[in-house]
Order: sequence, then structure tokens, then C-alpha cells
Amino acid sequence: MRSINEVNLKELAKDREYYKSPQNWEDEILYFLLVDRFSNGAEKDLYRHTDYENVLCNEETKKIWEEFGDKWNGGNLKGIKSKISYLKNMGVTAIWISPVLRQVAFEESYHGYGIQNFLDIDPHFGVKEDLKELVDEAHKNGIYVIMDIILNHTGNVFAYEETETVYNGSQFHVKAFRDKNGQPVIPLDNPPIDEIWPDGGVWPLELMNRETFTRKGHIINWDVYPEYAEGDFYSLKNIYTGSGDYTEFNPSEALKILTECYKYWIAYADIDGFRLDTVKHLEQGATRYFTTEIHEYSKTIGKNNFYIIGEITGGIEFAIETLEKTGLNAALGINKIPEKLENITKGYADSVEFFDIFRNSNLLGENENTWYRDNVITMFDDHDMVIHRDQKHRFCADKSTNSLIVNALFLNLFSLGIPCIYYGTEQGFDGSGDREKYVRENMFGGEFGTFRTRGKHFFDDKNPLYLNISKMCKVRKENLILKQGRQYQREISYDGLDFSFPHKLGDGRHEGVVAWSRILSQDEVVMAMNSHIEKDLKVDVVLDPGIHKEGEKFTCIYSSEESFEETTVSSFFIGERLVIPVNVPKHGCVIYSKKQL
Repeated sequence: MRSINEVNLKELAKDREYYKSPQNWEDEILYFLLVDRFSNGAEKDLYRHTDYENVLCNEETKKIWEEFGDKWNGGNLKGIKSKISYLKNMGVTAIWISPVLRQVAFEESYHGYGIQNFLDIDPHFGVKEDLKELVDEAHKNGIYVIMDIILNHTGNVFAYEETETVYNGSQFHVKAFRDKNGQPVIPLDNPPIDEIWPDGGVWPLELMNRETFTRKGHIINWDVYPEYAEGDFYSLKNIYTGSGDYTEFNPSEALKILTECYKYWIAYADIDGFRLDTVKHLEQGATRYFTTEIHEYSKTIGKNNFYIIGEITGGIEFAIETLEKTGLNAALGINKIPEKLENITKGYADSVEFFDIFRNSNLLGENENTWYRDNVITMFDDHDMVIHRDQKHRFCADKSTNSLIVNALFLNLFSLGIPCIYYGTEQGFDGSGDREKYVRENMFGGEFGTFRTRGKHFFDDKNPLYLNISKMCKVRKENLILKQGRQYQREISYDGLDFSFPHKLGDGRHEGVVAWSRILSQDEVVMAMNSHIEKDLKVDVVLDPGIHKEGEKFTCIYSSEESFEETTVSSFFIGERLVIPVNVPKHGCVIYSKKQL
């Protein structure tokens, strides 16, 4: 399709029954993948430890591996479809896929964030029927699909007349739109549509005019308004979305067109949610207009809880304010949460720094600058790793603490928020380097394989880490309290005398136990994890005395070390504190409950 006028939403939805939204998104377990780096559907040779760093055997293979980190590698939509069983068996209930719309043809924008056509799928990923078939297969297996989308910019679709285009508040002159080779030769007025289709200019054709863009050059001061809302993301071109206060916003024609484009993908492919990129760089009124339109449209086809997740940088206070003003359902916890989750798991920060990020209700009196359980996505590894500015690295890149990866996933899955696992984490991926590409390894092998390999895939459903995640997801899925219960960090004692929340001492790691509870309708489940890599630890964990009595029996219904499971302990008083004794395996974790879950 070349024009937005070719989209007929009513005809698309006619006589179709769409997949219903989840009632509560906090019940779901998300899995984020980069399409180009996940699967090509043709995996043959499974990685073995003897393959570790096989590209480092000579300079030629190392150079090829490095070069392919910046290129298209071949992952596609059919490949994701072929791995639905792998994801389902792990316990994933929703997949978030990186952008799949058509990219500028002359750049290696494998990540998907340089869109040139908002009504077509990039041929590297397949065709639009492949997206529909992927979603259908996911739905058959009880898995929702969240589509990563961009609203504030296009790819590098035009060139400026000026050679220096640093943002200064003024508009620059547009020379021409770029053709399929990247040359700025397509005239702004009356472009030759038939000649430039499909890889030249920007589509739908209604966007192919200068008024679509702010034309103010690239951002230098990323935290200065209005520069970060009007300027270009490097070579990406910023879209003018409208003007006015968020309560009385006047949407631009470009914003209206893009909104209709994204309605099309919901109607065509039966998408269940959006992850909206770079929300900070949108006017709040634009985000509000878009979320309102998408939520209202999705309800007309029976998707009553279509979720829109915003990537909101700029701090937790700004993110929560943006949620409240725009109608976004949730935010990625990309500021404090990944950093705190990783650091308290590894013992590099006090545990209260993580638990104080959350609140248990939206009622007045709760801390406003904290996250509620269904309005934040929690994760640690991701494709940008913004918490590590100069040296990007996954959790497992630190060899001295990588055995604590189970605890990181445990904390992610069993604390407040909607948990999300980054692809490859379940296989212990350890990418690191000075650029994002090093945490975007190929799951399927190819030239840019994980662990510095070539030609080996990593879909190992016998990997102990994968199996442990599957086990954790099953426990979470079967128990409402572990998804929707209130959350309280618990004091612990090693000697039955001194009780406190764990604290890191000095410059070293905290090597000890962190414990917390989830409470729902007068029931409590206790969780604990041990950051000591070499020692099992036994602690007394404080319970809620208003719920329990002395002598009640608790059973270990999950442990990262199976031999700890089914251990039964009884509650007892130490002074005025009601406690249970908890035994936690080294670099491991446990769940204790009064009943079998």
C-alpha cells in the first residue's frame, strides 16, 4: 500500500474474532527479542562448550565476527514462529518483538528503528503475512504479541541543504528526499511516485512532504526542552506531531496518519500491545492523542486491555508524570530498576534501594514517585543497556558473579511489576563491549554468534538455566499471590538476636540473604535469595503476625537447588517477632508457603 487512504479498518475487521486481551498484564511474563538476532528458522548445530570463542582462533574470523555485529544477520519472522514452542515451554506468555516495519534501504538498520514505510514489513524480516502467521501461532499457544513501534521519527529519509545541522531552535532547509541508494535526489514537490516506489522517500505518500518534519537538526543537549522534543536523533528525522498543552493538543496530519498506520497493524495482524519507543522525545499531548485513539480503536474489535508500554527516559519522577498525563499503561523501568535489580542481586547495593522503588496501591498516601505493580516493566539485560554508558554488558559478563543469574531472574519474576526477560538471558549470554552490538548477539548462530562463535545456535531446552526459568514461571503462573500480591521486604537474622534489612558494608559485595513476602487476602508467601557464592545460609525471616500464628508449617515449594525443596519448617516467636527459619542454597533462592502451590 502506498497511501493511507488504501487502509480500510472496517473491512479488515469484518467478520473477524480477535484475540482477547489479558485481564491483568501483571500476570504475564514478557520476553523481548531483536528479530534480526533471534532466529532464522534454519538452526542446525547446537552450541557446545567446546565451541566457546571459536572466532578468536585467527584475526580473519574475528574481523568477520566484529563486522557482522553492525550488519543485518538474517533473523526473521518465520524464525520466531518456529520457536514458539521453545518460548512456551520456558513459560513465556507474551513476546515483545523489535520493530519490523520497512527500513531505509541503504543503511544497516537491523534493529528496526529507522523506518521508511509505516505500512509494510521490511523484506529482511519477511512479508506482512509472516507477521500475521506469527501472531496466529503465538495465540494458538496462549502467547500475546507486543509490537515495538516508533512515533517520533523516521529513518534517514531526507538530506538538509546545510552541512552543519546542530539544533539551535531554527528550521533548516531540506534539500531532497533520499532514493534507494541514499542519494538526496527526490524532489520535495511532486515526487515521481512510480519511479521511487518502494525504497525511496517515505511512506505512506501522505508523509512525503517537508511539513511532516520539524527540520531542526540533530540534538546536542539531550535533557534540554524543547530541543529533545524537536531535534533529530542523529541521522534519524524528527516528526512534527502537533502543538499545544497535553490537555488541549492539536495533532499534526503526520501524527494522525501514523496513528491510522498503527491501527492497521492491530486490525491486520491481531497485535495485543505496543511498546512505544522514545516517549521522552514526544510532546505529552502527542502521546496522549495516540494512546487515546489506539485504546478506543482496540476496544471496537474486542481488545479491551490493549497495553501500550512507553520507553521513558529522564528519571522515575518524569516517567510517572508522563504515565499520568498521557494514558500510557506502563513504562519500561529503564532508569533505576535494571541497575538496582542487578546490583542488589550481585550484592553491590543495599536491597532497600530496589524494594523502595515500588508501592502496593494507587491510593492516596502512597509514595507518588514509585511504581505500582502493573505500570512498570521490570528487566535487567536489554538491547541498549543505558545503565552502562561506556561499557555495555549483560549480567553474565561479570565472571565473578555470573552464577547469581538465577537470583536475578528470581527477583525479576517474583517481585512487583510485569517481568520481562531479554532474549538469550535464559542461556547465560555474556556479551560485553563499548557498543550496543555486543549485547545483541545472534541466538541462531550465523556470523555473529554468542560467546564469540560462528555457526552455532543456542536454543538449548536442556540448559539448566532454561529449565530453572521454566520451573519458576510455572510456580508463578499457578499462584495469584506471586503475581498480584502486595510486597514487603523482610528483616532477617543470622543469630536469632539481631534483625535488620541487609546492608552492603564498605566497598565489597554483600554476601548474604535478602528476603521479601507477597501477601494476598490473608495469605503470605516468603521468598529469599542468597548472594554468597560459596555458602548455604540459614536465616530467620520475619512474618506478618496479623496473618499467622505460632506453630504454622511452611514448606519450601521452590528452590534453585532441588534438594532444598519440600523442607518443612514451623513459625515461632523470637521476642515479639514471629519468624520462620529459612535455608537458602549458595547463589540460589527459595520460596516458602503454608500450602503446596
